[in-house]
Amino acid sequence: MEQKRFWVGLGLSALALSAVIRWKRQQRARRWDLAVRSAPRRVALVTGASSGIGEAYALRLAHMGYDLILVARRLEKLHALAEHCRRGYGIQVRILTADLSTPEGIEAVEKTINESVRVDFLVNNAGYNLPGTLLHLSVPEITAMITCHDEASVRLSRAVLPGMIARGHGAIINLSSISAFLPKGGDATYCATKGYLKIFSESLAQELAGTGVSVQALCPGLTHTGFHDIPFYKESGIMERLPAVVWMEPDEVVEASLHALAVGDVVCVPGIINKAMALIGQAGLSSAMFRALNALSGSKPIL
Repeated sequence: MEQKRFWVGLGLSALALSAVIRWKRQQRARRWDLAVRSAPRRVALVTGASSGIGEAYALRLAHMGYDLILVARRLEKLHALAEHCRRGYGIQVRILTADLSTPEGIEAVEKTINESVRVDFLVNNAGYNLPGTLLHLSVPEITAMITCHDEASVRLSRAVLPGMIARGHGAIINLSSISAFLPKGGDATYCATKGYLKIFSESLAQELAGTGVSVQALCPGLTHTGFHDIPFYKESGIMERLPAVVWMEPDEVVEASLHALAVGDVVCVPGIINKAMALIGQAGLSSAMFRALNALSGSKPIL
């Protein structure tokens, strides 16, 4: 009887705790929505905005009423996206071409932030991959990727924070990756830069507790963007050889990110398959998983 009462009490306590957590998340989501909607002329800055997840963020934030500062290397695509947002949503859009793998590119965006009246929402999305072992890649290639993913994200976050804290509201999203959970040979630098962004975001969120500024590390997996449009991935046939169920669309990723941001989740892993892969990585089984996937794919590895 005593044992039965114990398990019943434990179950009721778990249900009560779950209800409290759910209520708190709902309350935070309501407060976030109210703060977003009440702010005058909100401004969002999105890097890597010309395609993929960055473009999806730009479109979604424009729909939410944010004026935009769009940053990317491809001017023609930026112009097309900016015109679409102006006409479709009646917002103001400023574009800036900058290569964030260079100090000059980062400085140009920092200058834009300092000259802007406000930046309420920062999406550090710019990024790319150069698959290859540490010895295969040149030192300039390695350091450029670190600069683009990590140095740029840190410096731009630092640039927007004073204004966000002064206003008591803001959001920073850093594009990490499922690779932050899954170390993999042949991608050491890429995985490490994404792991840095995850830990940086979690630590920064602790520093900013109580300021009204939210931070998120978004960790998507395979997504239909231009990310895989490089010779290495085309030769591997990754797009054709992996089943459709493992892929997500950019707007799905952004939807999951914004929901997680509203309820206060610092790390967002969108999609059930990606969540399972993150758990496998946390269990220290990523090497075994990659070996199994490559064995199933045939003679030519895909991951």
